[in-house]
Amino acid sequence: QLEMGYVYWKNNEPGSALAACDRFIKLHPSHPAVDYAYYLKGLVNFNEDLGLTAYLSTQDPTERDPKAAREAFDTFRELVTRFPNSKYTPDARQRMTYLVHALASLEVHVARYYLKRGAYVAAANRAQFAIKTYPNAPVIEDALYILITAYDKLGMTDLRDDTERVMKKNYPES
Repeated sequence: QLEMGYVYWKNNEPGSALAACDRFIKLHPSHPAVDYAYYLKGLVNFNEDLGLTAYLSTQDPTERDPKAAREAFDTFRELVTRFPNSKYTPDARQRMTYLVHALASLEVHVARYYLKRGAYVAAANRAQFAIKTYPNAPVIEDALYILITAYDKLGMTDLRDDTERVMKKNYPES
């Protein structure tokens, strides 16, 4: 029953794979391999956009709908929390780090889009969200720059100067 999720996933049937994983978790919550069911569920969501279409597409993965990435993160987080000693936990942690960086990149990408369109309040909001939600992501430097630019365009000099001080303190070479 557990392997059906894997079979569906390998046959490019992510919906059926997720349903099989959920069914196994619900029916067998104390099974010794339930950690694998969580891991497989995370993998299905993690790899949802990595099929043939994504291979042929030149679109940046951070420009895609983040729903599957958020669901993968939540599933991996549950695996790591419930089964800290599982053999799948180290890989799940690495994938969580990647997902955090990808989700932060998505927010900064959207903020940059808003900035180009002249929607400075929206750009500032997205940049702030990225900074608050993903403080250790590599794209925070870009988010701060977008925030400085948006504040400057909005005539909010005090906020711009404060943000600029933060950026210079954290990224002196920027």
